[in-house]
Amino acid sequence: MTENALPARSLGKLEVSALGFGAMVLSPGMYGEIDDERAERALLAALDAGATFFDTSDGYGEEAHNERLIGRALRGRRDEIVIATKFGFRIPEGAEAHRFPVGFAFGELAVNADPKYVRGYAEASLRALGTDRIDLYYPHFPDPQVPLVETVGAVAELIEAGLVRRLGLSNVTAEQLRAAHAVHPVAAVQTEWSMWRPVDAELLAAARELGVGVVAWSPLGAGFLTGQVGEVKEGDFRRNMPRFDAANQQRNQDRFAPVRGIAEELGIAPAQLALAWLLHQDPHVVPIPGSRTPQHIEENLAAARITLPQEVLDRLAAILQETRIEGATLL
Repeated sequence: MTENALPARSLGKLEVSALGFGAMVLSPGMYGEIDDERAERALLAALDAGATFFDTSDGYGEEAHNERLIGRALRGRRDEIVIATKFGFRIPEGAEAHRFPVGFAFGELAVNADPKYVRGYAEASLRALGTDRIDLYYPHFPDPQVPLVETVGAVAELIEAGLVRRLGLSNVTAEQLRAAHAVHPVAAVQTEWSMWRPVDAELLAAARELGVGVVAWSPLGAGFLTGQVGEVKEGDFRRNMPRFDAANQQRNQDRFAPVRGIAEELGIAPAQLALAWLLHQDPHVVPIPGSRTPQHIEENLAAARITLPQEVLDRLAAILQETRIEGATLL
């Protein structure tokens, strides 16, 4: 176990570090090009800095690149980590693509979460990760043509078979969470949540009522809240995000200046303030920031040890209440 252990939090009955690591950024085509050696160094830096919770998906990168990367980098340290992965995007040959609209420039995504494919998805992820169990397994998005409770039932069978430890849900509504939890206990619900994307209040209330943890994806606003994002270049997934359109990004940077000012007052990085703020919103929220740079990874994870005074939290709440963000998000 690392000497730099972070404070722990619970996702249902699953114990994880208070801040996890979102590995999506380590696959090419997400935040521009990256080689596997650099990506593996980033994963090891996260583990050595105290992260025990690693989030991936079979849909990140070509041919399960992200899962294979984690499997290689963390081989030999499997018992130190909790691996969460997601399924539904790697649609089997001959299977139907079930499309649904999103707010990004490409306009729609496609999944297939038919129960008959779920075991195959899990077995492929187990091979890619080089492990015998998935600690937390999510349908990446609800399938618009398959009842979510049927997909959940298929994951429950994997749990009974010992291939999966806990069920998670991703990008769902409060109603969907309640329906799924009635079929099988849900450990965690993953949703976008950050200073520039409020959590769905009904979803959070349902999670609290049911004892379900919340995994916050994009807790740094796809890097925006670091205050260090400049021009988004070709090959960067953020070119699809309306909030990173040049005009929108400039307006958003101007409107977040007061938040960056508070970080400066406190002597911490803007990213640390954004993550510490999120950790103060609920005792069972676990943000999963991603970065490619060991220094930034260590800086981000150090936010788990930052306590913000109530006066600062009140000031931030007032600022965020009045801050309008330009541009759509995914959902």
